[in-house]
Amino acid sequence: MAPTAVSSIQTLTDLYADRTLQPASQPHDQATPIYNSKISLIRADITTLATDAIVNAANESLLGGGGVDGAIHAAAGPDLVKECETLEGCETGSAKITGAYELPCKKVIHAVGPIYGRARREGGDHEPARLLGGCYTKSLDLAVENGCKSIAFSALSTGVYGYPSRVAARDALGAVKGWLDEDESRATKVDRIVFCSFLAKDEMAYEEWIPYYFPPAAADEETTNGTATTGETPHRCQRATHGGQDYPKRRNHQGGSDRGNVSATRRIIQE
Repeated sequence: MAPTAVSSIQTLTDLYADRTLQPASQPHDQATPIYNSKISLIRADITTLATDAIVNAANESLLGGGGVDGAIHAAAGPDLVKECETLEGCETGSAKITGAYELPCKKVIHAVGPIYGRARREGGDHEPARLLGGCYTKSLDLAVENGCKSIAFSALSTGVYGYPSRVAARDALGAVKGWLDEDESRATKVDRIVFCSFLAKDEMAYEEWIPYYFPPAAADEETTNGTATTGETPHRCQRATHGGQDYPKRRNHQGGSDRGNVSATRRIIQE
């Protein structure tokens, strides 16, 4: 599969313009659209993305595992695990960086997300968010320190670690927004932050929460067909029933909605 260039991945500005995303009825009180041209959402195989860095959902050993971790190690080739062996592992809630070897990206950042149930038992209800947030902010710090202008995150901890997708998306977006807001000069050193989901459940969770933290600019909002309504925050627009739950519809390249086909829902601009 050919690598996916950063320039071909839609930004939030694009996704509001084509009505994939709709405004939230009750955005966060510090919500802002100023980062919408910097943030992207895509459903794809993260090993195909030609961002400067991708973020692996690693375990504490950093020596590979299942899911996205195994896929990244397999695509990178044997030299990745050889470098990881020199790092002496990584604590939960933090991250370390390596080369990318045979991957199309330049660097791999290995972030160790929390096991959701264990983190709650041992640290209380707020511990999972603290640890997951640390993965995102440390990864962004490493990207800046290593000259990476673009970074793609996998949906950390949402697999066998049991972090509910909706909660994980909320906590990830909150952490990234906090990092961007904290230091304006530092934020300018990253041109693109991509949230890359492989599964529909994670993609839908991001579609739900993105408008809560990153609403459309006034000009973008005029192009959407959703109107703000009262009810649950964040707003879940253009609802479609899927497995007994309500989720936002996603429009495919042909203008219809699609929830079952990964290739049909990948957010790639046709060049």
